[in-house]
Amino acid sequence: MADAPTDAAPPVEKPEAAAAAAAAPVEGGEGGEAGPSKKALKKAEAKAKKEAEKARRAAEHQAKQAAAKAAAGNTEDLAKANYGDIHHTTKVDAERVALKDINDDHVGKTIKVRAWIQNARMQGAKMAFVELREERNWAIQGVVAASPEGTPVSKQMVKWIGGQRLESYVLVEASVQKPLEPVKSVRVSDYELHITKFYCIAAGPEVLGMGLVVASKAVTNFDDEDAGDAVKEVTEGVDNLSVDTVPAASMATHLNNPVMHKRAPVQQAIADVRMTVRKLFSEYLESKNFVQFEAPCLINAASEGGSNVFGMPYFDKQAYLAQSPQFYKQIEIAGGRKRVFCIGPVFRAENSNTPRHMTEFTGLDLEMEIEEDYHEVMHMLEGVLLYIFRGLEERCADQIALIRTIYPSEKFLLPEDGKEVRLTFAEGQALLRAEGPEEYRNVSDEEDMSTPQEKALGALIREKYQTDFYVLDKFPESARPFYAMEDPENPKVTNAYDFFMRGQEILSGGQRIHVPSELEARIRKKDVDPASPGIKEYVDIFRSAGVPPHGGGGIGLDRVVAWYLNLPSVHLASYYPRTPKRLLP
Repeated sequence: MADAPTDAAPPVEKPEAAAAAAAAPVEGGEGGEAGPSKKALKKAEAKAKKEAEKARRAAEHQAKQAAAKAAAGNTEDLAKANYGDIHHTTKVDAERVALKDINDDHVGKTIKVRAWIQNARMQGAKMAFVELREERNWAIQGVVAASPEGTPVSKQMVKWIGGQRLESYVLVEASVQKPLEPVKSVRVSDYELHITKFYCIAAGPEVLGMGLVVASKAVTNFDDEDAGDAVKEVTEGVDNLSVDTVPAASMATHLNNPVMHKRAPVQQAIADVRMTVRKLFSEYLESKNFVQFEAPCLINAASEGGSNVFGMPYFDKQAYLAQSPQFYKQIEIAGGRKRVFCIGPVFRAENSNTPRHMTEFTGLDLEMEIEEDYHEVMHMLEGVLLYIFRGLEERCADQIALIRTIYPSEKFLLPEDGKEVRLTFAEGQALLRAEGPEEYRNVSDEEDMSTPQEKALGALIREKYQTDFYVLDKFPESARPFYAMEDPENPKVTNAYDFFMRGQEILSGGQRIHVPSELEARIRKKDVDPASPGIKEYVDIFRSAGVPPHGGGGIGLDRVVAWYLNLPSVHLASYYPRTPKRLLP
């Protein structure tokens, strides 16, 4: 028989056995003496019971310690593979579905989503809510709850998701479910995501320079000085804070935080409108047999004359940024094209710090041959703009509605077909004198309009003709550049026009002089030397071959967007506005 282990615990004797052993006579005792007394027996029995109780308590304590130790050792995170920072081996096989496309067909199905964290909060220790946002304002509520068995979601996973930083970019696997009632805080309100996997692709910062709530409010201060510490940034930790209690940020603060400025759904909506204007412009002109071309930005002389031009060293010469593609549109017509258009940047070195001006903007330009009368061109420009305005109503209804929740405005009024408003410059001035504010009772027909005059006239025309879009024709000769054709019947005015939206000019154009001798004469009339650099090359175009009569116009894309939406500043309509005080971002 094998020896028993030496460290085995001795058996615990029962109290009765211990007492009997103590009372038994000692065998072979000297003289056969009697056993212990009854008192001794009782004492021994009490001692044995005490020892037994002590042993029982020790065993219970030991058992509790063992159970606690076992429980502590059973805290392994069974869901650790389902969340955390993404790794190159991380794979989610579910179908990729855009939030805007979720519908009843997806209910009960597992999908994957890539989105930004718009909001995250814990609900107790075992549940968290997270708002996930894709492009524009497409957002949905996600719910993550710990599974009783610890998988696929553990308490640790819930805690990790609830603590994620705002504007982190994440990959999520979840089943699509119907909430008990619509979730009012997100656009995708009739569905929610029950999260089973959650990976962080790119973490947001601990503190955002400008939060989405602030970025989504209307900009009211357009002083483009660097705001610095004067503007208090709103940071994280504002869960459930009403938008109305958050201060708006200045335009400078927005542009100093370009990422969050651009993530704001209202800015993305404005950008959508802007790009739709470009598309509609091209669509209409291509349907009218226009051909697109590209004009250069670097030129060898000021294209419009004057001092509002950016100059720069160009190797051993001086170069300039183009103020207009005007000359190149005319070269295209001279080169045999009948109708052309271009879209590109235009630069003006004007030190104007107003909500209407930028030093760089995008021009929508066209030029076409005139067969009978220059009004052919004016009507073409009128047609393309009306096509744009009506197209925006149809294609950008959602974006326009969103923008108006931030920047309220009245609907842009358009004239009925056949009732377009076309006034001469003199008629516009006469209307101001007759019905406008007192300060315009003596305006002249031979001087260009000021911005306040234009706005006052716009208000009168809206009231009188129920339109925000109109044309002023026959501008005074003094208000037009040297290439503008004078009216043969009245040389004090030109075959030139401006188009207006809400009382603000968005297009300038007219008939160009195509006969070189007449062009030289008008250049001299404007006190410009026809032999000066840039001008000579321009005149030579018309000497080099016979050029047909032609005209065109240039539209400011940024202004069309801003005035159509009635934004407080044209800077909001630009992707990256350039002003005398700003070259960033």
